[in-house]
Amino acid sequence: MSININVLQQYVAQDAIDFAQYTDLSNDDIRSLFIEILRQKVHGFCFSLYEEGQKPGDMVTEAQIRRRLNILQPYCSWIRTFSCTEGNELIPKLAKELGFNTLVGAWIGKDVEKNQAEVEALIALAEQGLVDIAAVGNEVLYRNELSAEALCVQIEQVKKAIPHIPVGYVDAYYQFVQNRNISDSCDLILCNCYPYWEGTAIEDSLSHIHQMYQQALSVSNGKKVIITETGWPSQGLNFKAAYPSNENTKRYFVQFQQWAKALNIDSFYFSSFDESWKIGDEGDVGAYWGLWDCAEQLKV
Repeated sequence: MSININVLQQYVAQDAIDFAQYTDLSNDDIRSLFIEILRQKVHGFCFSLYEEGQKPGDMVTEAQIRRRLNILQPYCSWIRTFSCTEGNELIPKLAKELGFNTLVGAWIGKDVEKNQAEVEALIALAEQGLVDIAAVGNEVLYRNELSAEALCVQIEQVKKAIPHIPVGYVDAYYQFVQNRNISDSCDLILCNCYPYWEGTAIEDSLSHIHQMYQQALSVSNGKKVIITETGWPSQGLNFKAAYPSNENTKRYFVQFQQWAKALNIDSFYFSSFDESWKIGDEGDVGAYWGLWDCAEQLKV
């Protein structure tokens, strides 16, 4: 979804946010702050499950989940998952053992039987006390795999089954503006915000995500708004004015985390580890969204 830069500038000016305090940083400042912010812990990470040679649909082992959770444990308080089947259901249990809070997602798509299996598995995990926030679907509307009405039915099913746990749906921020029935059905708004995928230069990325967040906030009716995905790739071809690089990854991470902390916005950074299988969906940048590489080394 493209954005009118004049509208963006007006929105930012009205909000009177001094973005320069977060963006006017030297490369040396960025490197130092990158490590310091991680040491102080961020709110959460999207959990990257798959090792080299693996992809969704492959069964995963408890050992690899535990190893990666152990790497992340010093650096965040929350873990977000995307599915409740094919080994993904092990993540919330192991995360809880390590003291994480969990945002657990059921993967929803075109397959009605698989959707029901995911929803039932999510409910079962919640009944075991392993779910702090439940997410029914991720970018289903963006992929045009279900109607908003059908998705609302799935959301209501989960809400009825686990009334003691907040239930939401994850999608691009503008989907909540365009589909008010989804916003109304959710207990909280779980929005993905990617300045990179809208072709925004790194210099303007923070003011852009601020505008994205405000759009989601405008239809929240007082409900909590959580940024469930945002990030910047470290390698690959540019998308319009957005250029991947290791430096830009760290810069985006630092300025975003400082902004989110200042405004008390809960967020899940995308992503924790690089995953090569994503090349098929996103092109060459798809494999390089992690703060840790595929060998599980931090990109310092």
